[in-house]
Formats: sequence, structure tokens, C-alpha cells
Amino acid sequence: MGIALMTVFAAKAQNPAISAIYTPDPAPYVHGDKVYLFVDHDEDDAVYFKMKDWLVFSTEDMVNWTYLGAPVSTETFAWAKQGDRAWAAQAVEHKGKWYWYLCCNTADGKDALCVAVADNPQGPWKDAIGKPLATGFGFIDPTVFIDDDGTPYLFWGNKGFWYGKLNDDMISFADGYKEVPGYTDPKSFGALQSKMDWSIGRNREMTQYEEGPWVTKQNGMYYAVYPAGGVPEYMAYSTAPTVNGPWTFRGRIMNEAENSFTIHGGNITFKGHNYMFYHNGALPNGGGFRRSTAIEEFKFNNDGTIPFIPFTKEGVKPVGKLDPTKRVEAETMASSWGVKLDRKGGKDHYVTSVHNGDWIKLRNVDFGEGNATAVSATIGQLKNAGSIEFFIDKLDGSSFAKIDFGKANETKEGRITGRDKPKGTHDVYILFRGGDEELFDLDWWNCLQY
Repeated sequence: MGIALMTVFAAKAQNPAISAIYTPDPAPYVHGDKVYLFVDHDEDDAVYFKMKDWLVFSTEDMVNWTYLGAPVSTETFAWAKQGDRAWAAQAVEHKGKWYWYLCCNTADGKDALCVAVADNPQGPWKDAIGKPLATGFGFIDPTVFIDDDGTPYLFWGNKGFWYGKLNDDMISFADGYKEVPGYTDPKSFGALQSKMDWSIGRNREMTQYEEGPWVTKQNGMYYAVYPAGGVPEYMAYSTAPTVNGPWTFRGRIMNEAENSFTIHGGNITFKGHNYMFYHNGALPNGGGFRRSTAIEEFKFNNDGTIPFIPFTKEGVKPVGKLDPTKRVEAETMASSWGVKLDRKGGKDHYVTSVHNGDWIKLRNVDFGEGNATAVSATIGQLKNAGSIEFFIDKLDGSSFAKIDFGKANETKEGRITGRDKPKGTHDVYILFRGGDEELFDLDWWNCLQY
């Protein structure tokens, strides 16, 4: 693909929000001045659900997302079926610990809920209980909700909807679990329709609720957002005056996702803005088994209802600025073309699979009064010599800095000339140049002031 066509892709598409790796079933979590995003991972060559691990990202501005690694996989759970079925999950912080509620299969093929625990989102994570939290047909897609009084609850289910109050340890149920009240009632979860019930191997009449619940609370009202309507799914929601119901079906809030027969996500409030996360198949080579996180901003109606939320290519606007004089991880980006992310746990990550013509874009980069005199960058593994060029706002035209690399684990600088000095707030493109083979891994960069 030529630079001109790639520039069109870059300029018009903030959705999907992450383009270097597939990121289905987004589960955002606000913690202080950051949003952490916990996602599953569709493999690049998937032709069915092919999912081995879970990933973490973070942002402070809603547009530039930093990859924090793949700290949990099916290997985290010794009792689980290995190498597949790493499906939807959600994580929260509670009393200084992080709890990640996930779903996978047991070694003998049963649907299972599991929980991992860590001191921070990057881990290390470990199996919290050494066994499933619960098993049962359709026991997938857990969502965790902590009420105003500190009481935690877990909701989950596909073609069934269950919940239970968790103990304060976050890894056991206080008094078991049960079906969500009203699950079979059209007044609670929408009109009956014929759907396949895989537990009995035939169709039966079921409410609109399908799977993937997301439970929140707003001004004393409880909200359950969920994929609905069978396949393909749309997004709907119900509300209740208490966590135990009674639930009232409120209708459709998103249509069927682009190029995906599933839709899954949830909403958060961050820096005074409300956001709805979901996934679609809109990335190049994307589809129903290669899905990506997308985000839309919305406002609650005056009566507390959620409006219909249309899909956009533009996505959301930045709510902060990126300071280029601080270390900027290479894996921090608003969008990209060609490059990939490592598949590691831990805290050290990088951009890999870099080829000639690949690029990274960052949004809302604040150069201040234009005092930067050079750009410094560090690479890791080198396979072939190459260079990186830095551009303002678009990929064509002249770059404001260039750095050539010919050795592994090298840190080098590229001077910024007076004529090309960036000033004020701009988008930045990092363009990779070289031969036909893979070039190097990029670790981080920043602007220098001498």
C-alpha cells in the first residue's frame, strides 16, 4: 500500500482505537488519572475463535494507548485447557489488589470462570484459587461490579444470565449464585425470539439478552449493558432500582458492529466524559474472528437513559496532551500500520515486525514553544539497517528529524533544524524506512532540549 493511501487510513480512522494487534471484548477500568483497558486477543490467522492470552493497555488522554503486555494466558491456570478459549474478561482494583475475572475451558472442556490476582495491572498475575471459580454451560463473559457500599458482585453468562455476591476476598461467593431475576421475562430483557440453545442442541424462545453483560451504577440506578438479539448481535441495556432487580428492558443503544457478528464492551466515565467501548472487525484483515476495540463518546439523557450511539470512524477526541520531552514508549500510539507488539508479560515492551513503509501515529503531542533541538530513539534487536523519520500532522512533506540505525541496542539522536522545529500541539507520525526485509525493534523515543 502506498504512503498516500496509508495517510488516508491514518487521517480518518481513530476507530478502531488500537491497530497493532486485535483486541476483542474491551473492558475499560478507570483508576486515578488513567484508563486501563483489559482485552482478549484474536490471533492474526484466526478463522474461528483462536485466543490464547489476555492483554492490557492504558491511556491518560483516550487516544494514545500504551501497550502493557500480555501478562495472563491459559498457562496461568494449570487446570485449564491450554492454548485456546481465552475469552472475555474484566478486571478491577479492590483494597490495593487487582482482580481479573476471566473465562476459559477446563481440561475436560467445561466452561469455567477463573480469577487472577496481582499487585498492579502489569502483574505478575497468578491464579488466585488454583481452580475454577464456577463451572457450567454458558459460564463465560464475567463482569465485576463493586457497589457504593463496597459490596462486590459478579455477573456472567451466554444464553443464560447469572450473578452472585462476592466475599470481600473477591475470590469466593458469599452465598452462591443464581439466575438474574427476570432473565426469562420480556419486560426485563426484551422480546422473546427463537435462538439456538447449545445446552440442549435446538432452538427455543429466549429473551433478547445474549451474553457479555456489563453492570454499572449511575445516580442510584443500576445498568446492565449487553449484546442482544442472537447473531448478529446488537447492544442493548436494562435498568433496575436495586442490584437484585427488578430489571426493565430499555432497548437498543448500538447497532450490529461493522464486519463482526458479535459486539461486546461497556461504558465508563473519565474526566467528565462518558464513553462506550465495543469491538468491530474494521481493521484490515479484520472480521468476526479478528476483532478490534472501538470507542464512542455519548451523553446520558436527562432522565438517565442511554441514547442510541452511532458508530463513527473518527472515534473520540483527546482529553489530554502527550509530552514528547518525557520518555515515550514505542508501543504508545493512536494508530499504526504494519508494526506489531511483543507477546510478553512484565514491564518492558517494544514494537516489532517493523518494515519499510510502516508507521506509528500519536495524537495531540505538545511541543510547547518549540524548544526541542533533537529527537532521541532507542532500538533493541536489529535484523537489518534502517531509519525512522518524524513528521508533523501528515506523512507526506518533509520530516523534522531522521535517525539511522545500524547496530542492535542502539540509542541515537536526530537533529531538528530551525526551519523544521515543531511548535504547539500536533499529531506526530513515525515512519520507518529500509530495505525489503524486517528492520529492527523500536523501544522508545523522546525529544531533547539542549
